[in-house]
Amino acid sequence: MKDLLADFRTFLEVERNLSGHTRRAYLTDLKEYESFLKDPSNHLATTEICDSTPETIRAYMAFLHGRGLKKISVNRKISSLKAFYAYLIRTGVIKLNPMTGIRAPKMEKHMPTFLSVDEAFEIMKAVSGKSDSSSLRDLAILELFYSSGLRLSELAGLNTDDVNFAAEQVKVRGKGKKERIVPVGSPALEAVGAYLAATKEKRKQQEFSQPLFLNKWGGRITSRSIARIVDAAAMKSGIGRKISPHALRHSFATHLLNAGADLRSIQEMLGHESLSTTQKYTALNISRLMEVYDKAHPRARAGREEK
Repeated sequence: MKDLLADFRTFLEVERNLSGHTRRAYLTDLKEYESFLKDPSNHLATTEICDSTPETIRAYMAFLHGRGLKKISVNRKISSLKAFYAYLIRTGVIKLNPMTGIRAPKMEKHMPTFLSVDEAFEIMKAVSGKSDSSSLRDLAILELFYSSGLRLSELAGLNTDDVNFAAEQVKVRGKGKKERIVPVGSPALEAVGAYLAATKEKRKQQEFSQPLFLNKWGGRITSRSIARIVDAAAMKSGIGRKISPHALRHSFATHLLNAGADLRSIQEMLGHESLSTTQKYTALNISRLMEVYDKAHPRARAGREEK
């Protein structure tokens, strides 16, 4: 089994070009499934991962459901198994795919949360006005987050030479190590410039690129730390609600759409492989328009009053 997992890990890295985080998630899911197979209390017909059948997979799904896992977690684990068994079929290790006919739980549709323009500005104001390097970093992170719509991991992964001040762009390494160029607004560039100037002495004079955003020890900041910065700024701003770490990314897309940007352009900037992923912002925009209509249009008000 160890050899199979090692080969699969190499396949994910070399052929699928997946990130280290995604590869670890796949392998963790597979090891959990193997532990389930080996547990004698489950009374399974087979304990070997290569001998699994659709019945074994369904028993595992029932086990996950019994643990109270959310549908999104179950779906991820099933997705990992599907990828693994597809790999075993492809390499000739097994003849029959146990995932045949297996359907993941149907997901509820969750609309992304976003901020109003005023709320986004309040969050920026909550961390502005200070000259220490930590405050300048936090402001630069928030401004760049909202200005470019990057993912948390993409923001954390930026290097100093990824920012092109003259062209007003950043180079981003997204999912699958795919690169894209994203435009950035002047406030974000000014905030990043101020942060770089404040940390000039901290940064070692090296020829190669360095992490753009540093932690207090001088290393690359983590996605989790950026999430904490967003959360702290939202609390300090007084907008009166807790937001998800990606709220600024969702706000970037929603505000562009409201201003008339086309979906294809937003898809490119967000780094979505499929346009259908970007289209959720259209639904969000329509919901908002209907809300405004219901509140403002006289015929809508008249209809409510008659009921």
